[in-house]
Amino acid sequence: MNAENYFISTFTSAGTHIGDDGACVGQWVYSKDVFFENVHFKRTWLSPYQIGYKAMIVNISDAIAMNATPAYALLGVAMPKSISLHQMDELSRGIRAAASEYGIEIIGGDTISNSKLDLSITIISQAKNPLLRRGLKKGDIIAYTGTIGKSARDLRYLLSGGKVHTKSRFVAPKLRQGFVSDARPYLRCGMDLSDGLCSDIEKLSRANRLGIQWDKKISKRGKCSGEEYEMLIAFSPRRLETIRRIAARTRTTITPVAHAVRGSYTSRCKRHHF
Repeated sequence: MNAENYFISTFTSAGTHIGDDGACVGQWVYSKDVFFENVHFKRTWLSPYQIGYKAMIVNISDAIAMNATPAYALLGVAMPKSISLHQMDELSRGIRAAASEYGIEIIGGDTISNSKLDLSITIISQAKNPLLRRGLKKGDIIAYTGTIGKSARDLRYLLSGGKVHTKSRFVAPKLRQGFVSDARPYLRCGMDLSDGLCSDIEKLSRANRLGIQWDKKISKRGKCSGEEYEMLIAFSPRRLETIRRIAARTRTTITPVAHAVRGSYTSRCKRHHF
């Protein structure tokens, strides 16, 4: 077990709400992600606006992945003393732009001085029929939406001193709200692809105590690319054509890559955060 999973496991005995992209409490879903300088981004890579926008989007992704409707946000922002008022305005503008796209009201939070720029955001959502990680059955198809691998490619460009397009997946992820909402009645389980295809398939495997058998050859970059913020979904083979029709209607590419079998699965990709 990697260090991140181990630390999370120390809390799981305290309650039954841990284990999904967010915590379902009644019809409310609570989710939180941090977005820290020199861990998730460098300020030479992204403008203050882009930092604020992406910090919100990666948090909203958890709600969308659970078929929840985001409603409110709480912000925690630690800012270096050197940050200018203009940079603060741009950071705020990016946060508010992403919130506005999804109808989210920012209702409070906290700010502190820090040596670098770190953001911690809590999203509060509502879900009548949440999509959880549990529910996978033997023989189910495992698939992902969109394309994968471009985030890792763009990260390599940035690490080598290059630049990426402002519409790059690494800069401004696109979420699959319409597809998730329409496909939910036919999905067994799902989650967002934030840590890489293999790492996130491992999470589904552990949550359901099943293994996987690959049905499609995927490059190592595709298997291990993090921060894609596409969807990882599973469904009965009988629902494949229905899922394909919904995908076409919502202009979403669907790629089946594996199916569930007895056993277990362990990702061989390098961990992103530990």
